[in-house]
Amino acid sequence: MKITYAGRIEKICTDAKRTKKELGPVGAHVLSKRLDQLIEAANLEDLRFLPGNYHELTGDRWGELAVSLHGLIRLIFRPNHDPRPEKFDGGLNWSQVTAITIVEITDYHR
Repeated sequence: MKITYAGRIEKICTDAKRTKKELGPVGAHVLSKRLDQLIEAANLEDLRFLPGNYHELTGDRWGELAVSLHGLIRLIFRPNHDPRPEKFDGGLNWSQVTAITIVEITDYHR
């Protein structure tokens, strides 16, 4: 899958020293595993049932997806397609998402 980054999140995701500083050693390790999963996947459907609970968000985060890192910390991303690949019912067509933009790492449960 093709991955792009929004803003300063690229530095956190690609600089191991910065990743450890921001997320600690456990968070850095899990982030690395999740990024590897994303890179190796042909599309989002390949990730649906992998560890990390890849899932679509709702409400004010509609259009974004998340995957667990550790605790309540999530890696947030969105499909990088225009138009957004949708199924007939309006839901996201995971099998057609082949590019994403990583938006942030956060605990959106607060």
